[in-house]
Amino acid sequence: MAFQGGPARQPLSGLDWRTMTVADLDAVTTIAAVGFPDHFEGRACFENRLSLNPSGCFVLAGEGTAPVGYLVAYPWTAHAAPALDTLISAIPDDAAVMYLHDLALAPPVRGAGWSRPVVERLAQEARAAGWPALTLVAVNDAAPFWERHGFVVIDPPGMADKLASYGADACYMIRHLTGQGEIPPQPGSRHRQEGAAGPYARVRP
Repeated sequence: MAFQGGPARQPLSGLDWRTMTVADLDAVTTIAAVGFPDHFEGRACFENRLSLNPSGCFVLAGEGTAPVGYLVAYPWTAHAAPALDTLISAIPDDAAVMYLHDLALAPPVRGAGWSRPVVERLAQEARAAGWPALTLVAVNDAAPFWERHGFVVIDPPGMADKLASYGADACYMIRHLTGQGEIPPQPGSRHRQEGAAGPYARVRP
């Protein structure tokens, strides 16, 4: 899901985005609970997504310090979003986009520009892996934030029903990576997950 950023705070020094590990999951869960109090997802959910697509999971941390931000992404079906706080057995065979599941930052680093580097890294790696677009679900009035990152709101048929559990302000957004306005069908495309960064997106930058 995607959250709107809070007020700028004094940035912490020595931070950078790196690949997420299992050891980061407790911190990730804590950041998520603060960022998305109305859209709870537990540790098991994040562990599940990390196991499905480790190359699409990142944390913002200093050397030897606990993470203060995270991004989770994975291949998913176009014009769809996974239910909140559910476990997924496998990447769908008809995965056609990179779904930005979550981007969240702890309060001390919000508003300091840390979102853009990891979003652009995700876009670059997804494009290199052949994915035509990034998608996400924006919540908590985050659509303007995502528009600044190149996403636009779209409303495919039936999408409102699919987003009902996300709240009245939830909207589905897409950022095309190939310059084409349509997403081609990708039956049996699960093999394209290898080496790609993965998405479904809430955001609290």
